[in-house]
Amino acid sequence: MEKTIISEGKTTNEAIEKGLKQLNVPKSKVHIKVLENEDKRSFFSILSPRIVKVELTLKEEEPKEKKEIKPKKEIELTEEEQEKAEKNISKFLEEMKEFLPENTKYEIIKTKTSININIYHQNLGYLIGYRGETLYAFQNILSAVAGKGINNKVRVLLDIEGYKAKREKTLKELADKVARTVIRTRKSVTLEPMQAYERKIIHSHLQQNNKVETVSIGEEPNRRLVVSLKK
Repeated sequence: MEKTIISEGKTTNEAIEKGLKQLNVPKSKVHIKVLENEDKRSFFSILSPRIVKVELTLKEEEPKEKKEIKPKKEIELTEEEQEKAEKNISKFLEEMKEFLPENTKYEIIKTKTSININIYHQNLGYLIGYRGETLYAFQNILSAVAGKGINNKVRVLLDIEGYKAKREKTLKELADKVARTVIRTRKSVTLEPMQAYERKIIHSHLQQNNKVETVSIGEEPNRRLVVSLKK
């Protein structure tokens, strides 16, 4: 786009409006200089068509400061807090096992930054739900249970029958398929609404592809990922 143009009109306002339409910018984005004013007309030009010329120059955009996004510091639990969290979860799951299929098993793995829980039984699909919605709701409940009597927030990571690994594999395969479509058609593809953790898996996976890029649009819970060609 040209940075400076000359626009004409019967009045100053008309000349400015024409110029703004040509540049496709609002008035606040340009410097305006009147080159020929309709009021300054000589006696000999009185019969000539009235023309006003204005010069419109695009204003220089100030570079936006890039805000450094610092990763959130993970809360580290003391050994005492880890033990307390494990005890809280074990008590809760033991009571819950009465309502679960026979032979349901679980394991709890403690780390400084999270408590990892794996539950095993092939008939627990109802605890996973549609695309993991029930699983993540249950994970939130377990996080609240784990943190009882602990000042720090306890991060709980729950998996049921290896669902998360399977879902991650499916999402990566979807990401590759969509990327190929975008590259072939040169058109962006908008995916259906996903939870934040699913969008993050696709976004991270496609960062390795130097031909496409991803961006999230919309508001939760209908936030979507758009995959498009890199500019």
